[in-house]
Parts: sequence; structure tokens; C-alpha cells
Amino acid sequence: MKLGFIGTGNMGSILVSSFIESSAVQPSRIMVTNRTLSKAERLQSAHPKLRVGATAEEVIRFADILFICVKPHQFYDVLSENKKFISKHKLVVSITSPISCEQIENLLDCSVARAIPSITNRALSGTSLITFGSKCHTEYKEKLLSLMSFISKPVIIDENVTRISSDIASCGPAFIGYLVQCFVDSSIKKTDLTKNQATLLASEMIIGMGKLLENEVFSLPSLIEKVCVKGGITGEGIRILNEGAGDVFDKVIDRTHAKYHDECEKISEQFEVKEELK
Repeated sequence: MKLGFIGTGNMGSILVSSFIESSAVQPSRIMVTNRTLSKAERLQSAHPKLRVGATAEEVIRFADILFICVKPHQFYDVLSENKKFISKHKLVVSITSPISCEQIENLLDCSVARAIPSITNRALSGTSLITFGSKCHTEYKEKLLSLMSFISKPVIIDENVTRISSDIASCGPAFIGYLVQCFVDSSIKKTDLTKNQATLLASEMIIGMGKLLENEVFSLPSLIEKVCVKGGITGEGIRILNEGAGDVFDKVIDRTHAKYHDECEKISEQFEVKEELK
């Protein structure tokens, strides 16, 4: 199995490095390219046996499974300009939420899937969100799930929950990280704790909490209940959090969904208008 990557930005690079370091694929069986070729070459410097293609066509001809890791508004042009090189025997994988499998299937005659990664995959952890196109061959479904299982826990999702699933799995580390950083900043401002001490305590707390959940020692509700002793200090903190943050994630989800629907409309218009002009 040979993998190709068009686009070596943050997520493209994370996927390539994670696949190599997890031994999912040998670096010599991966070829990457990027609009700015020096970015692909920098990735190659970290993994010397990794192949760099001069063009998208070269990567497409090399790969059995092709990951498209460009920005959503670049998607249509990349695929339409290179569709003659994408045979029906290949699997094309999108990693971006606003592009549906159906949109790609309307453009290409091959197996199609979407695999939305998370930054946690860089630690060979977390989930990846998988959606298969209606014409995706069973063999490719199994291959993609197997491949993603080296770096994540693949979760198959329906199209209608794409955004909320991505909010939790992909945006979640930034959202929770922001809240923890606010906690750290306040502890430094309000007490004599140093930045290094606060950061260490917070980081180790997050790691330890993750292990408790991973090992199923506690669920999130039971963890909260266990720490929040009746009449204790933690309960006072929870009351403040409930007052200030009770509906904050309702607002976050409303905002991310509004942005997502706006992006989807722009992408749909792009696909429809450019197809009509042909």
C-alpha cells in the first residue's frame, strides 16, 4: 500500500509523521508534495526515506490511497485539474469537514472517504472521524480503518454530525487547552505560584486525568463527583464555574456551526459554478 499526500501543512505533516512513527507505513512508501515545495522537503529532512513529488500528478500516479490535505477553497481546483490521473482503482481521502464525500464522488470515479484527524493523533492517541462515500469499496474501507487505527481510535460518523464531532475531537484540544491556560494565568495573577510551577501542575493534571479516563477508573461524571466532596472547597469552585460557564459551550457550538455552514455554502457554490462553466 502506497500513500500520497497533497498538502503538507499542519495536519498533513501530522498524519505523515504519525504514520511513519507508528510503523503503519514505511517512509519509502509515502510520497508528498506541496504548493511551496520547500515545505515538503522540510518534512523529508525529518524522514529521509520519505519521497517528495514535484507535482500533484506525480504523487497521484504513485499512490494507492491519496490524502488531500489542502485548504477547503483549494480542493476543487486540485481535484479537477488532476482528475484525469485519478483512476477508479484509487482511494481519495479528504481530511476537511466542509467537503462532503458526495461532492468528491460527483467529481471523481473512484473510492472516496473522509478522515478528519486531531492534533492528538501526533501522540498516536485520540480519535479520527471517518465517513465513507456511497461508492467506497469494502477493501478500501478496511484499509483506511486499519491505517487510522495505528495513530488513533477511528470512529465512523454520519454526515449530519460531522461538525459537532469535529468540535469535540479536533477543536476540543484547543478549547480545553484554552480553559486550562486561563486557569494557569489566574493562578499566577492571584497567588505566588510561578508560571513554571503552575504550568507543570496543570499539565500533569491533564495527563493524569486522561489516564484515569483511558483506564476507565472513572467516567467524567464520576470523576467530578469523586473530587467534589460535599461541602468542600471543590464544590465552591464548581458553583462559580456553573455560574460563569454553564452555557458557554452552547454558544461555542452555535458559533462553530454557523461558521461551518457558511464554509459549506461557499464550497458548494464553488463546486457548482465551476462545474457549470465546464
